[in-house]
This record gives sequence, C-alpha cells and structure tokens, in this order.
Amino acid sequence: MSLEKMRNIGIAAHIDAGKTTTSERILYYTGRSYKMGEVHEGTCVMDWMEEEQKRGITITAAATTCFWNDYQINLIDTPGHVDFTVEVERSLRVLDGAVCVFCGVGGVEAQSETVWRQADRYNVPRICFVNKMDRTGADFLKVVNEINERLGIKAIPIQLPIGKEQGFKGVIDLVKMKAMVYSDDVDKLGVNFSIEEIPEEYKKDAEIYREKMIEGLAEQIDWLTEKFLNNEKITNEEIQKAIREGTIDLKFVPVMCGSAFKKKGIQLVLDAVCDYLPSPLDKKAVVGTNPDNNEEVSRKPLSTEPFSALAFKIASDKHGDLTFIRVYSGKVTAGSRVINSGKDKKELISRIYKMHANTREQIEELSAGDIGAVIGLKYTVTGDTLCDQDQPIVLEKMEFPETVISMAIEPKTDAEKEKLGTVLSKLAKEDPTFRTHMDKETGQLIISGMGELHLEVIKNRMLSEYKVDANVGAPKVSYRETIGKKVEVEGKFIQQTGGHGQYGHVWITLEPFKGEEPVTFEDAIVGGKIPKQYIRSVEKGIRETAATGVAGGYSLIDIKVTLTDGSTHPVDSSDLAFYTAASIALRKGVEMAKSILLEPIMSFEIAVPEQYMGDVISEIHSRRANIIEMGTRGNLRIIKGNVPLAEMFGYATVLRSITQGRGTYTMEPLEYRPAPAKVFSSVA
Repeated sequence: MSLEKMRNIGIAAHIDAGKTTTSERILYYTGRSYKMGEVHEGTCVMDWMEEEQKRGITITAAATTCFWNDYQINLIDTPGHVDFTVEVERSLRVLDGAVCVFCGVGGVEAQSETVWRQADRYNVPRICFVNKMDRTGADFLKVVNEINERLGIKAIPIQLPIGKEQGFKGVIDLVKMKAMVYSDDVDKLGVNFSIEEIPEEYKKDAEIYREKMIEGLAEQIDWLTEKFLNNEKITNEEIQKAIREGTIDLKFVPVMCGSAFKKKGIQLVLDAVCDYLPSPLDKKAVVGTNPDNNEEVSRKPLSTEPFSALAFKIASDKHGDLTFIRVYSGKVTAGSRVINSGKDKKELISRIYKMHANTREQIEELSAGDIGAVIGLKYTVTGDTLCDQDQPIVLEKMEFPETVISMAIEPKTDAEKEKLGTVLSKLAKEDPTFRTHMDKETGQLIISGMGELHLEVIKNRMLSEYKVDANVGAPKVSYRETIGKKVEVEGKFIQQTGGHGQYGHVWITLEPFKGEEPVTFEDAIVGGKIPKQYIRSVEKGIRETAATGVAGGYSLIDIKVTLTDGSTHPVDSSDLAFYTAASIALRKGVEMAKSILLEPIMSFEIAVPEQYMGDVISEIHSRRANIIEMGTRGNLRIIKGNVPLAEMFGYATVLRSITQGRGTYTMEPLEYRPAPAKVFSSVA
C-alpha cells in the first residue's frame, strides 16, 4: 500500500454523540466486519471490554485497519467520557486526521470542546460529521454555527440534509450537486442508496449553500480567490482540491451530516476521509532531539529513513504486554533490536501485530506511516521513543493531567498482597492517569485516578478480570498544597560518624509561582559554591519531597524554589547529604510560609428539561457551585459553572432522581483553589 493511500484517523466526540456506532458502520461498509455491532446490545467490535459492553460506553481506545476504494484506513475509536480523556490524548498524538462527531440535537457539548482542544494541541486536521439527524430537534445549520462560534474555526458545510428529524432520508452533496437518498428498508443495512438529481424543493437552498461554500473556500485558498473574484468557472475537482488543501492546513473544517444508527451518510464520510484528510506524506517531517547532543533532528515519513516510532499505548495481555506504536520513519521487522532513546535501553521487538480491537494478526514488519502493536518490550511506557540504535532521536513526549480522586485498597489476605501489587503495576503501566502510592502515615495503599467512573472501572477490572480479592474504600479527593508568601530558609545536614561523615548545606528561596510544572526549580549559585553534581541532588530532593507532601501529606504545587547559596565540605559532602539538606530546607520553608490547602475545582455542564431547572439550580448551589452561564440547546436548558470535586460524589444518582432520569451532566478538571477553612479542618 502506497503512503499516498494511507489514512491514520480517529473518531472523537462528546460522550453519546455516536462515535462507536459510526465506527461500527465504517467497519461493516469497508468489509472489516460481517455484522453491524450495536452499542445498546453490547455487540460492538470496538467496545470489546466487559466493562464497555456492560456500561454502553467506550473506555479504552480501540484500533483497527480497514480498506475503502483502494485506501488503507487505520482507525482508532476513542472514548467520550472525560475520565478516560487520556485515551483521546494519546491517540490524537499519533494520528494524522480525525472525524469529529457531533450530535445533531446537542451540538457542540462540553467534551466536544475538550476533544477539540486536544486535536488543536497536536495540529490534527479534522472533518466534522453531524450525527443523529433523524432525532427530534436535530438542526444541521445550528450545529455548523456552534462549531464556528464555540470552537473558533471556520466551518464550511459541504452537504445539506434531505428531510428533517423522522423524515431525514439522505444528503445533498454540495460539491457534486447530487442527492444521495437512502431507503428506509432496514434490511438493506444502508448499503443501497440512490444518487439522484436534487429534489425541486431543495434546489434553491442547495445553490445558495454551494455558493457560500465556494466563497468560504476562496477566502482561505489563495489560488481559488483569483478565479472566484474573476467570476471564472470553478470545477468540482478544483473544489475538492481546495477542501483538501484547507482541511490539511487547518484553515477550516468541512462539515457533513447523517445518521449512523439509521445507516445514512457513512459511506460519504469514508469518501471524505480519503478525499480530504492527510496521508502520512502530507504531514511535515517529525521533529525530535538527538539525545547525545540535544540538537534538533527530523525524520521524513519514508521507509528509507532511519527507524523512529512513538509508543502511545500499553495493553496488558496474558502472552505479554502489547505496546502500540506509530512508525514515523523507516521500518522495523520482527526479531529486530531497537533502542528506547529516552531511557537509553535496548529493546527486542519479538513479534509484530496488526490489531482489530482485541484480536490480532501477526505480520513481519511495520513501515513509515503504519500503526501496529509489538510484543517483547521491557522498559518502554506510553510516550517513549523507539528508534534506530545508530541514529537516535527522542520525539516529543505526551503530557498527562494530574489525578483528582483517590481511594484506599487493601488485599483481603496476605496471599493476595503480591498479586494485588502485580495487577496495580500492570494497570498503571496501561494507563498513565492511574497512579498508586503508599500513604506513609496510615500505611494504606492508595490508588488515584481522573474521576469516580475511572476508579470504579479500575476496581471492577481488578475484581472480575484479574480476580483480585480486595477491599476498596470510598473515593476521596486528591488535595494539593501551596504556600502564601515568599520566604528564605536554610537547610543543613551534618553527621559525624567516624571516618567519612555527611555534610550538605543550602539556602533556598521559596515563593508562590504558577509555572508549567508543579514545582519550578532555579539554580542561582554563583562562583561554584556548590558543584553541579550536588545541585542535581538538591533539585531531586526538592522535587521528591514536594511530591510526597510536607504539611498535610498532599503534593506541593504552584511554587518556585531558587537555590541561592550553600557550602560544601572537601571530604564529607555527598549527593545524599545535599538531597537531605534540600528536603529539610523545603519542609522548614513550607512551615514558615504557612501552607495553604488547595482543592480540585471541576467545570460542569448540566442539561435538563425546562421543568426541572429550578430544582437542579437549587440543588447544585447547595454544593458550593458557581453558576457562570445558562442557556438553551434544543428543548433542553443548559447550566454551566464550576464546583469543588469534593461536593460532587454521588451527583449522578441525585440528578437522575430530581429529573426522573432525563438530566445529564459532564465534568472535567479546571484548576486548584484554596479550600475554605471548614474543608481544611475536616481533612487536616
């Protein structure tokens, strides 16, 4: 398969917009599946985990490969729930393009914006698919306007719906000016549709919106501008070329419509993936650094270049961990040795697979542009670079959010203790947003994650999938600490034990500071008062002490530590002494600066029918919520604001009760804020 005809795409959206249903239809129409899976029946190929089928949601990103019109499409279906946003993050990091699915009724929802920002971060070209056009209240042009206004990008409709709500029966292609009309006979599975002339009642609108489409393209594409201004005839081929160019350059997004559940419009989405989204060759050369000299190096997406790949996902397996990789350059064969350049560790790739959700097909090699899974890696985790041993490169790593919720877990018997430790390390390797640590004060094993659902799924997987017999406590909020003022403090560690002793002496300045890292460290030593090797130990002591907590045992964030002075002993100074001196100084400094307890604040969006609005607002106010905006979306009222996470445990049950099951809400981490005195006293 030539690289020009390869597409690496993801399906991404807000929860319940229809991503997985869209993916299932794609697999059926491309011949990858012989039967259409349905989310409500728990029969989806891409939602293969027991927890996914039971809950009817996507939890883990699933990859597969299918073919359409001589094009190879490597497809990843991603979760929509914010608790599993890491799956979207790491998928978008390695994809060349994405299909963003929007609900025709709900439009641009909270998680839609989160996914969009993630795609922006990695410069991923997108096409938009407005789904559920058969639903009551679906409005294609309203959603197009919301994409324009709320996502900050020009949205250009390249289709119009034929019929509305229950009467939706097809789409008008504004490029070819033809109507695609689908039969309502469900036995035909949406395979048969007729290409017809545009119905008379839609001709005027089609002509208006085709003109708007061409005008929108001409505003963004230079070579088309001149033809448009000179009133020259613009061919369908030129329109397609302009859509492709503008989409790849992130100048706009083409918007399509359909109904995945009713099997209408999916084949046209596949056509658009091939026509408008980039191949690996359309993307620029990947840029990284040479670990030997920190100089910038690049790799073109060619199989003749030195091998480079990014590990973007780990999946535990009884036959060995599967490491999903995206190959950016060169090729790798089964049995070959590569290097993990960030860790300077040699790795053996023993077997290579093409994945289809949880089933696999063994192959001999992966080349530039390919996505696959390998077995045999010992040291590699999510975000690591694999490359040629003789020409190393380190690609940009992925950043993952901090956990906001935790719970205690303990094995029921001593015999289960070792098994629990093994399972937790496996789960943490799979999921970078799942963490474990031992509470030094209580001796309890603590697991942390991104939300109640995240930890609930982890807990259920431990009990059912791994058969671990353990007691799990109630979820608790992951608080943080910071300081309120600037202080200067001295730290000394001096021990005389006969023979060599220990001597470490530092002065540090501690101050509130919001930087890119939780703790910003600066070396301000002049005149070599402390040698470089010990400065590294000072930094390590500061960072590790801050991570384990000082006053209340919660991690320190939003501080800056500047090493200003210190002294050494010609014989007794050591790395350990300076590490300990730095730790002592930080603890004293936090005590002097009066630590402040910070609590995680979540942004929320609640959608409820009008008649429940008053009760919902009254109830959410009782949870220390700050309501920022209220609006309307279709026949629902939307409430947006922020609220402390500690107040939201069990809210899903309460909302269901108030609204008779008709209300929904989403939350995502916003920031940390100082906690009120009553919260401080309750957790101190």
